[in-house]
Amino acid sequence: MAACKSPLRPSTSSAQSGSPKPGNRVQEWNGAASPNVVSCTARAIFVSDTPSVYGHGCPFTHTTCAKKGIATFAISNNSLQMQSKTSSGRYGSRRAATISEHFAEAQGGMKQFGEFGLDTLNECLWRSDKPIALPPKPFAVLRYLVEHSGRLITHDELLEALWPETYVQPQVLRTYMLELRKVLRDDAGQPRYIQTLPKRGYRFIAPVMESANLAEPIAKSISEPALQVAAQGEAPNPIVNRDEEITSLKSQLELAASGQRQVVFVTGEAGIGKTALVDAFCGQAASRCAASSARGQCVEGFGGKEEYYPVTEALRQICASPEGDKACRVLARIAPAWLAAIGRESIGSTQPAAGSRMPGDLCAALEEMVADQLLILVFEDLQWADDATLHLISALARRRTHARLLLIATYRPQDFATDHPAKGLKQDLRMRRLCAEIALAPLARAAVRELLSRELRQEELPPGLAGFVHRRSEGNPLFAIAILEHLMAQDFLVREETGSVARWVQTAPDKEMEASVPEGLAQMIELQLARLEEQELSILEAGSLMSVAFPSWAVAAALQRDPDEMEEACQNLTRRLYFVERAGEDELPDGTRSTFYVFAHGLYREVLWRKQTEARRARRHTRIAERLAELFAGREGTVARETAMHYEAAGNWQRALSALRTAARHALDRQALAEAAELLERALRLTENLRESEGEVAACELSRDLESVRQALNQAQEYEHTTSGKA
Repeated sequence: MAACKSPLRPSTSSAQSGSPKPGNRVQEWNGAASPNVVSCTARAIFVSDTPSVYGHGCPFTHTTCAKKGIATFAISNNSLQMQSKTSSGRYGSRRAATISEHFAEAQGGMKQFGEFGLDTLNECLWRSDKPIALPPKPFAVLRYLVEHSGRLITHDELLEALWPETYVQPQVLRTYMLELRKVLRDDAGQPRYIQTLPKRGYRFIAPVMESANLAEPIAKSISEPALQVAAQGEAPNPIVNRDEEITSLKSQLELAASGQRQVVFVTGEAGIGKTALVDAFCGQAASRCAASSARGQCVEGFGGKEEYYPVTEALRQICASPEGDKACRVLARIAPAWLAAIGRESIGSTQPAAGSRMPGDLCAALEEMVADQLLILVFEDLQWADDATLHLISALARRRTHARLLLIATYRPQDFATDHPAKGLKQDLRMRRLCAEIALAPLARAAVRELLSRELRQEELPPGLAGFVHRRSEGNPLFAIAILEHLMAQDFLVREETGSVARWVQTAPDKEMEASVPEGLAQMIELQLARLEEQELSILEAGSLMSVAFPSWAVAAALQRDPDEMEEACQNLTRRLYFVERAGEDELPDGTRSTFYVFAHGLYREVLWRKQTEARRARRHTRIAERLAELFAGREGTVARETAMHYEAAGNWQRALSALRTAARHALDRQALAEAAELLERALRLTENLRESEGEVAACELSRDLESVRQALNQAQEYEHTTSGKA
């Protein structure tokens, strides 16, 4: 039988037994220090679980540590995570001091900038004394920028450094920059850390200092929340309002643990929390039932260029895990081509070419691996998966042999084209009852309140803040956090100290806070819009000119296109884009019917509105107003207010004044005196935009009309008060 050459060969008996010596900083492997083991104490081991960086995992298995009552913590790219439960007592300040001592001995250092620390040894980002969530690739981008601070880093240089000999679309960098700016709370317009040089690249502009003292921030983090978690044996839930979804995943895991393989699709729009849900579930599964997990990330632009990209990423993690030797031996015997594809060597066999990888071989190998070990296999963003990966998922789902395997695939259904193969795969598997789907819905207002309370660490929020964020974010967690951070960056939310108590307070009214879209969200939306064809983008821009819902006839008028053609085009967009929805149907005065649509998120409408030049918006608003007048000829008063809005947005002040006067007369005819007064007041304010002579004449006429309406309104109110008093 062919055996795998493992890079992990313990050279000491203590390493072989998995029993660390108190005070040992690292264990020796093949005569060299393993970079994964950061520190050991009598009752805790701290490891850096970064197989994708170092190529091998911690030599101390979770099961061995659990048996010996040792708490294992992993510093994994961004956060401190407990790897196994502990049966020891509580950790107090004395234990925290020991941890601090060991971390102070750790090799490597911290690159500090502003309030942040970049721990390059353990692949961690810290803010003050707290770890910050940051996936591997954005971390790698940030690390490269920090290590080359002060100079221009071109797009080509960054792509070559992080993706050597691999084609990656440059827009991937923009995605990672958005994520980094969100984490660093950096404003692209007034950057403190990352400066964008248009069409050239990026420059890290903050001063960077080297520091070897990792002990203080890490020890503080461990001594309080992490050690409390270790003592309780339970990790805090990092997500809100997803209990039902977590319960559903647990049910699927129980079936998988009994040998019934399970496939689950977790679906939802961008930012809805798919990855957060899966992360939380995998963390709970690891601590409660010793389930191992591996994941592969589908990358936009890779689907047609590299087969099985997410699969090979997951296999590398499996082979670098504590059970990696066993996995390598199984692959060497059953699926050697797959072993060669991930850069592992097999003893005693000639490796087939990578092109001969067969899905059936890998299925059989995985089934043997999970015979006595429960595995959660996660594939992220399936909308970008290659066909070969989809065929493998199909094969894994359809095989009937015993397998303790739970396969979770996340994707954004709105990004699927009508004929996308992943859409057909899911539908086929659901029809055959071979998969389940968990569709994530937006958060309710109460859940957004809970999310904000966690982020601000404040139970009682400023009045109206939760409602404002919920309304602006439409319940999308990513949007909600981005809006909150934007409010803080703009000083609309500030932390005030009263004595020994510090609280977040709101400094501006909602109307002022609504004036801008968070920079990070605006850029994220821009990336999505960049994928659209020119006509599709024009349709959405025209739709953004309407205040709430936009009818297809208005789009046709704005773009000077055939109404039937625009009706069909709008309908097609609702099938392809998650942020455009069909809202209903109207009957026009000429008897024809026109469908109207809404943006699922108001932020999309705002970004689309701002993409247009002022001159283009003016032309389109004017065309919509003129079309309204044509459609409602003889009944102009019924739509005069809306007509005035479009003329006002176009800067056509004379026509706007005329329409407002028509709307006021229509209100008087209906005895709606208060409405008529409000319309005349609005018209009076618009006269300030006219030439001085014209403005004075119009203001004089409007003032007389307004005074007359106010008198009539006062008389009506007095009469109503008198009659109600007699009653």
